[in-house]
Amino acid sequence: MPFQIRSMGIYLVVDTTVGLILMWDKKTSIFIKLSPSFQDQVCGLCGNYDGNGNNDFTTRSQSVVGNVLEFANSWKVSSSCPNANRTQDPCTANPYRKAWAQKQCSIITSEVFAKCHSQVEPNEYYQACVDDACACDTGGDCECFCTAVAAYAQACNELDICISWRTPSICPLFCDYYNPQGECEWHYKPCGAPCMKTCNNPNLILLEKLKCSMVNKICITQSITCLH
Repeated sequence: MPFQIRSMGIYLVVDTTVGLILMWDKKTSIFIKLSPSFQDQVCGLCGNYDGNGNNDFTTRSQSVVGNVLEFANSWKVSSSCPNANRTQDPCTANPYRKAWAQKQCSIITSEVFAKCHSQVEPNEYYQACVDDACACDTGGDCECFCTAVAAYAQACNELDICISWRTPSICPLFCDYYNPQGECEWHYKPCGAPCMKTCNNPNLILLEKLKCSMVNKICITQSITCLH
């Protein structure tokens, strides 16, 4: 088959033979990883993969623009698809959520992430978190908030700065939920050794081209005693 699907911690991972890896947390986050052979060979909504973040808003006609709608609309698959229009600021549309969103998202600019602030600018992530938390007003508001904070934590993690930010009251992750009865005793350890053996992966086999730091948000075992 041209691809392989497997579970890795909280993620469902699709590993293709062409050098594309998709990681989905089965909720609201998806990560796309390309092998270095794609560098300078791709374009679209995910950018150019050329190491220059300033030209990621390149349209289908290869013009660099500053307007997000102009950029996004240029990549429509079909001309019959209507253009996206600018929506109202979510915190203006839902003013009753603004104070809650700002308070919750302030974790990004707080001491919790202090050791990452000098490496990954937090303000853009904070504002994105506030916007998302304000926008999710029809259910799933905590999920939107948690996803936004996790995005900043992931950016830090990719620079080998691991932040243990989840608590029993802030976006808890209970690995025991995924633990079949009578099998390994899983627990969540965000800043453990990223390549620890797990019961699903006792031989420490990593997906090709997927660096270890990408998978350290895993459920691991107290020991490597697995029941079969």
